[in-house]
Amino acid sequence: MSAPHQPPADTAATAEATAGAVLSPAPATPPDGPTDLPDRDDAGADALVEPADEVDLDSDTDTADTGTGARTTGTDLLVREGDVAGDYLERLLDILDVDGDIDLDVEGDRASVAIVGGDLRDLVGSDGSVLEALQELTRLAVAQSTGVRSRLMLDIGGYRAKRRADLTSLAAEAAQRVASSRQAERLVPMNPFERKVVHDVIAGVSGVHSESEGEEPNRRVVVLPDR
Repeated sequence: MSAPHQPPADTAATAEATAGAVLSPAPATPPDGPTDLPDRDDAGADALVEPADEVDLDSDTDTADTGTGARTTGTDLLVREGDVAGDYLERLLDILDVDGDIDLDVEGDRASVAIVGGDLRDLVGSDGSVLEALQELTRLAVAQSTGVRSRLMLDIGGYRAKRRADLTSLAAEAAQRVASSRQAERLVPMNPFERKVVHDVIAGVSGVHSESEGEEPNRRVVVLPDR
């Protein structure tokens, strides 16, 4: 469903000043860097490495829950999360004087919210940095209203959808190279959403598996051949 939003008269200077005021408290998310694969870094062998399947996505990290710590909240709560997020983002769009529609959905065990239409590049930011900050602000607003920690996923202008498609191709190519060469490859640092996409792709390719290595903001996926 969509909630149309019609902004007041366009005032670019006001929007820019307000955007800085609203977004400045949000934790900055580092750029995810280019999608080119770096050379192997054997000197980094002492970095933190953990198997991808041991990480719990409930903390918005790399892989899906195994079931032992699965969320027990139902669809009703997720719908409510979406409604709260939609109201919050509508107010934000009013403050920033940005035109956009808000689409609400439930995908699996997450509420999914998307801002579509209009010129939304400023709300995405360089390499999705503003998008990540807005997602965290929206999650905080939802948690304050519901009393439950939110794992809501926010997309703006289709950025995440395009990024998911790019990462899917990147991961599939890396997996095929590792399966053929039997040599591990380290990918560029990525945020939790991006690492999750890569882990899911690698899990579907026989002969290889993936792990996460390092600490934020330089945490990355390593693709390894099966023993």
